[in-house]
Amino acid sequence: MANPIVGTLTQEVTDTIGVIRSATVLILGFKDRQAAAIAEVLANGATAEELQPLYDLNAALDAEGTALAEAVAANAEPPIEPPV
Repeated sequence: MANPIVGTLTQEVTDTIGVIRSATVLILGFKDRQAAAIAEVLANGATAEELQPLYDLNAALDAEGTALAEAVAANAEPPIEPPV
């Protein structure tokens, strides 16, 4: 008989991996779109002052990404070895 705790934990890990992958795609996609938008408006004559709000958003996104990476690293442990 399968242990229900193992099944629950397996599902939680699977769900968490899905969330992490989705967040990664979202963050990378947003930064790419933002960089393209900044390049386009600069090419059309926008000033650094006009773009400051976008630069501020980019800095905030970087800070949150760093915090997320630190949280993941802080919770990383060596793999659990099965009993012999």
